[in-house]
Amino acid sequence: MIELGSTNNVRAAQGFIDYLSTQGLHGELKPAQPGHVIIAVDPEHFHAVQPLWNEFKTEPNHPRYSDAAWQSGRTDSGLVYSGNKLNLWQRFNGLSLLVKSVSIISVIIYALFLLGQFSHIFPLLQFKASQPLSWITPAVVHFSAIHLIFNVLWWLTLGPAIERQTSKLTLLSVFLLGSLASAWAQYTMVGPNFGGLSGVVYAQVGFCWIYPLLAKTKPMMTKAMIGFLLLWLVFGFTDTFFMPMANWAHLGGLVSGIVLALVMAFGSNKKAA
Repeated sequence: MIELGSTNNVRAAQGFIDYLSTQGLHGELKPAQPGHVIIAVDPEHFHAVQPLWNEFKTEPNHPRYSDAAWQSGRTDSGLVYSGNKLNLWQRFNGLSLLVKSVSIISVIIYALFLLGQFSHIFPLLQFKASQPLSWITPAVVHFSAIHLIFNVLWWLTLGPAIERQTSKLTLLSVFLLGSLASAWAQYTMVGPNFGGLSGVVYAQVGFCWIYPLLAKTKPMMTKAMIGFLLLWLVFGFTDTFFMPMANWAHLGGLVSGIVLALVMAFGSNKKAA
């Protein structure tokens, strides 16, 4: 192994190693003096890794490194973190305007519900077949803390992955199509009393699952993540969890994401040919 450099940001360094793994490159962390680690790489990968290392030194808290842990399937490096800060705010601040806006709006609306404004706000955002804007607004409405946290965390995880591998416009398309398809599916099958970002999340899942397979690009999600969310969808229809779930919204969102992935992948392959 050849030493590439060292850093005192151990958490970010592990993210860099995970990021190398997603690029088909191998690196390791080696303990150095207290609070520092050495990044070492295989000799045959040294020249390929050097420009990536320079990018890392410029933006060590870029979301690409934190997201890489999900893609690589790693959760722990075995190293002891000596009180290094997570820098969550810097990571969030580095996200795109769309990813941040949807997250913040969802949190604000739920906070207003907690402050007793539900009866005033929900009717304004509730799905109405005659009002096109209301076909999208239910996506930012959540009815419990768990509902909100689960959806926003997946949105924050998958949104940047889609943007990095495709574009911000693609994520916007996923959000709009997912919102529309999930809202109309749930309204048609059940009625207008629903809300949540989960339909959009499942649109992300459908896209992240199918697009890399057809476009022959690196995976955006691990198989375990895809399997978990698909099982969650299936179990939702069985009422196993004994709580209300917008199951048709989930299914509608998933289908919309798959359709978008098919269209984009075939278009990309046609251009390449």
